Amino acid sequence: MLKDERLVQHQPTQHPTSEELSIGKIKFKAFDLGGHQIARRVWKDYYAKERFAESKRELDALLSDEALANVPFLILGNKIDIPYAASEDELRYHLGLTNFTTGKGKVNLTNSSVRPLEVFMCSIVRKMGYGDGFKWVSQYIK
Repeated sequence: MLKDERLVQHQPTQHPTSEELSIGKIKFKAFDLGGHQIARRVWKDYYAKERFAESKRELDALLSDEALANVPFLILGNKIDIPYAASEDELRYHLGLTNFTTGKGKVNLTNSSVRPLEVFMCSIVRKMGYGDGFKWVSQYIK
């Protein structure tokens, strides 16, 4: 769980929870489904590779929505601590994002029609990725 710009490991989740957090100029609402046996039944709905096609359709719909034309997109590839998790290149490929992202550093897109869009791989267990992703997207939020 992110807290005050650092990752903190909490007690195991017994029930789904959510928490609001702020990083830079952005407020996020994070959800924790939990890791106990009952919660694990729905995990496959969130990380199964068979769902790449469905995820791509949903992402394409969001990216083509006129109401979101100027909204930056941060895509988090979660659960990279799992041995069979997709790599960043694999995720980019299946989501149709190869050569379409804008860069992970400070990329000045002011006066440009290019929408900020980037992929960050992450893992709470390894305490990596989320913070970098949220910091990246915060530079584009006014």
